[in-house]
Amino acid sequence: MQIPRRFFLLNSLLMTTGLGLSAAALAQDYPSKTITIVVPFSAGGGVDTMARLLAEKLRVSLKQTIVIDNKAGGSGMIGAQAVVKAAPDGHTLLLGSAGETAINPFVYKGRMQYQPAKDLAPLTLVTRVPNVLVVRPSLPVKNMEELVAYAKKNPGKLTYSTSGVGNPQHLNGELLEELAGIHMVHIPYKGASGQLIDVTSGNVDMTFVSYTAAKGFIQSGKIKAIAVTSPKRAGFAPEIPAIAEYKPLAKYQLENWFGLFAPAATPEAIQQKINAAVTEALRDPELIRKLRDQGGEPAPMTTQQFRDFIKTESLQFERIVEAAKITAE
Repeated sequence: MQIPRRFFLLNSLLMTTGLGLSAAALAQDYPSKTITIVVPFSAGGGVDTMARLLAEKLRVSLKQTIVIDNKAGGSGMIGAQAVVKAAPDGHTLLLGSAGETAINPFVYKGRMQYQPAKDLAPLTLVTRVPNVLVVRPSLPVKNMEELVAYAKKNPGKLTYSTSGVGNPQHLNGELLEELAGIHMVHIPYKGASGQLIDVTSGNVDMTFVSYTAAKGFIQSGKIKAIAVTSPKRAGFAPEIPAIAEYKPLAKYQLENWFGLFAPAATPEAIQQKINAAVTEALRDPELIRKLRDQGGEPAPMTTQQFRDFIKTESLQFERIVEAAKITAE
């Protein structure tokens, strides 16, 4: 017996409509319980503060309790792994950085227990966080032109500290060496405190670090701020030039960034509802001001824009890691 073609068309229409209604219902009912935002770093730091500021706004727009769960360790991968394993219903989210979502796959390779591109759904970029390049007060340079000239006259003698191997700060240094044609010595630390103190004491020549960590040292004159790593000057410190303002380094751009992620199987309708809520929150002038106080530049994106952004960033990170032969400790 031949089944009329119109039967298949009607059945297809009903299925499509049903799926659409189901997706709409999922989004309408979300959130149905407490939302947990996992921060893969310690409480009290800049990322933790950003998460709590964002949560304050989302509690109002999503009309639900939001808690922050700090799961530090493993270069951010412990917290990310916890979200990967969570129920894909939008109630467990990750405020992830460039490290555990876009750089670590190239640094740790097969040792990672998850694959960010397959196991996490990018929801939206929240903030770009450019690092600031600061130098010891006695270093005889005051801008990028003089710094590059000094490095070329003293090959292999200029030292720079970062908070570890294979993170955005380390990649900042490797990119500067590549584009400027200079050779420096990388000294990894385990946190901003040590790396900054050794610059102020003159034990290390310079460091790449978050503006929040360096702000007090800069204002007291204990270190000199030379440039920020964003393509343009940052809103949180417009008086500090961008590295890219020095014409030979016009292509320089490498920032840390933080975005919201969910488990990969989270329904698209829920992803879009979270994206809309965050985008609305990041338009608030008060939140913008507070995030800038933490060294961040609010930068919401659509889910597709964020996916494309991560792909582009990952290509640059992979190239730098491979060229510098960076491997995890």
